[in-house]
Amino acid sequence: MHKSLERNEGMKWIGGCLVTLGCTGFGHYMAQQWKQRLKWLEQLRQMIYFLKGEILYGHTALGPALERVGERIKKAEGEKGPASLPLFFLSVAKGIRQQEGELFSDIWKKELEQLEGTPLKEEDISSLKSLGDHLGYLDLTMQERNLLLYLEQLDSQITYLRMHLKDRTKLYTSLGIMGGLFLTVAML
Repeated sequence: MHKSLERNEGMKWIGGCLVTLGCTGFGHYMAQQWKQRLKWLEQLRQMIYFLKGEILYGHTALGPALERVGERIKKAEGEKGPASLPLFFLSVAKGIRQQEGELFSDIWKKELEQLEGTPLKEEDISSLKSLGDHLGYLDLTMQERNLLLYLEQLDSQITYLRMHLKDRTKLYTSLGIMGGLFLTVAML
């Protein structure tokens, strides 16, 4: 009977350690999500700048411009960067080439589904969807204005994420550890 109590006590401690480690891991995961979202938005901003240059200064049609930007970023980033963003641009370009009476905005929205499950939040995808609604059929001046407006939104989001990166990383990590310890103490 005494050994049974010792075993139960040992199991409680092992369970407590596992709960603490799990909560700590979740805190680290949340901190990494914040960092990854920032990285994705920074890359998206770079791609939109390149797209703006291709359209305005290279006088390139939207399909080939998206393809050039996608290829350029894919080569430059290699395995380091988020793979889905260049692939998103390349998929939209392919959809434009194979266009079967579809509107550009429909192709854009359909390909946006690739970005689900990425560090981008719903608000990021929603504003990207809105950009797609206003590209493709407008004159160069209106396309430039829409791209600049979107870049402005991206810049403010990136600034916010950068300002709070250190604080949020500490917060998520600390909350994970403290939450795990609290649950462990409550269980024991």
